[in-house]
Amino acid sequence: MPPLLRNLVGLNMPEVIKKAPEQSAPEEVSGVNFVNKRTGRWILVVAIIGSGMAFIDSTAMNVVVPVLQQELNATIPQVQWVMEAYALFMSSLMLLGGALGDRFGRKRIFALGVVVFTVASMWCGLSPSTSQLIVARAFQGVGGALLVPGSLAIITVSFSEEHRGRAIGTWSAFTAVTTALGPILGGWLAQNISWRLVFFINLPLALIVLGVLFWRIPESKKENGTGGLDIWGSLFATLALGCIVFALVDSGNIGFGHPKVIVPLVAGGIFFISFIIYEWRASSPMMPLSLFRSRTFSGANLISFLYWAAWSSAIFFIPFNLIQLQGYSAAGVGLAFVPLVIALVLFSRWAGGTVARYGAKPAIIAGTILASIGFYLFTLPDIGGSYWTTIFPAITMLGIGMAIVISPLTTAVMSSVGLEESGVASGVNNTVGRIAGLLAIAVMGVFALSTFNRNLDRDLDQLELPQETRQYIDSQRIKFLLIEIPDNVEPKTREIIRSSIDTSFLASYRLMMMISAGLVLLSTLVAWLTIEKRKPG
Repeated sequence: MPPLLRNLVGLNMPEVIKKAPEQSAPEEVSGVNFVNKRTGRWILVVAIIGSGMAFIDSTAMNVVVPVLQQELNATIPQVQWVMEAYALFMSSLMLLGGALGDRFGRKRIFALGVVVFTVASMWCGLSPSTSQLIVARAFQGVGGALLVPGSLAIITVSFSEEHRGRAIGTWSAFTAVTTALGPILGGWLAQNISWRLVFFINLPLALIVLGVLFWRIPESKKENGTGGLDIWGSLFATLALGCIVFALVDSGNIGFGHPKVIVPLVAGGIFFISFIIYEWRASSPMMPLSLFRSRTFSGANLISFLYWAAWSSAIFFIPFNLIQLQGYSAAGVGLAFVPLVIALVLFSRWAGGTVARYGAKPAIIAGTILASIGFYLFTLPDIGGSYWTTIFPAITMLGIGMAIVISPLTTAVMSSVGLEESGVASGVNNTVGRIAGLLAIAVMGVFALSTFNRNLDRDLDQLELPQETRQYIDSQRIKFLLIEIPDNVEPKTREIIRSSIDTSFLASYRLMMMISAGLVLLSTLVAWLTIEKRKPG
């Protein structure tokens, strides 16, 4: 392995991996078989790049969707589904993906996930319409559900008990960095080449992962592949989340009282209750409810839910504000996120080191407070202004808070359960974060559209527009800032209408950021009440 790459993923790997005699080609193993130093480095390379494909695509789309909306003439609900289709299948099938790896081989299922994800990525890049892109994104989510838990499971069974936590911490840190790099990469590609290239870059990454995977990584199974698969649990989870998200996305356009909203919302609630009952009684549940008897485990997962809900909703609306209201280019939006990446690089490992000395609780509390301040700072700028006085303070503060939170939060989850349950605990925590993002975008979309409509109605009522002009504008409300004004409207009135559209969106955007700040501040309270003060281990 090249020295630069070794230093990048190693992070003092001789201390991380249990020393063993060097071997050129590891044999297939069953269960747990700790690997040597050289193989351990390749495992981290494969796990980081493989899961990074899924995480980069997830956040890169946040910058791409405003450009995509213009090119494909999509509505806000449609671009929501471009995000939601991916998150829906990834979050609801992730735990099943981990169980499949345990039974049929972790390397085999991880490879299958990489292949499915890559083929779906090519389909996304070639999609001629929004509807086809949504379907392709759903298949991407299926692939992500197989490869993300597989990457962490391979790490878990490959490292000794003494060094497993540090290896998982390395994976978590790079996961955060790749997640933050998504907007930068997506913005640059959308601006300089095409948003479609965001999907095509997965092909060379997949070839690297698959090559190293079959060349260097040993196979492993749990108890020779025995154990049940929670198919019914996965089905109930997918149906529950799908129905609820469908209802929430549609409610922003047709209202909560419409049968198209009420029926799937009730059905989603029934499926969710069925999921809980089934998981409680199942012999091999994909989400063992007994884990939640630990106060720290329950609290840490609630913090994860609140934090990633705030992050997902904010990162969905920030690019719309910067590109369609503030006049940034897509590449400019990517560059706007550079301070966040720098903060993650500078503070993530330091924050992880504080856990050994002080425990996870102080770091989680400090990080969530700083992140809530960062979200609040996004509410202050008006239309226009310098990047350094409007966006830079907010994105920097958010990045520092995020860097301080992630590693301690992961440590709190992993240290709250026994080592034999570490894989399931990690899978549950990852799933909670995905579900948070899935529901947050749907719920925030309802609030955003409602606030936008209320403010726009107030302004348009004062203009006394002709009925046909008002109807023309009303028919496009779900496009937000891309509402077109009829050509026959006089210039002065046109300017007033455009200003009303802009200020209405700004009011909606500020509310989204304020809600995000509130969610993260609430997670501070949860950390104070639930995370144990003892040091991990």
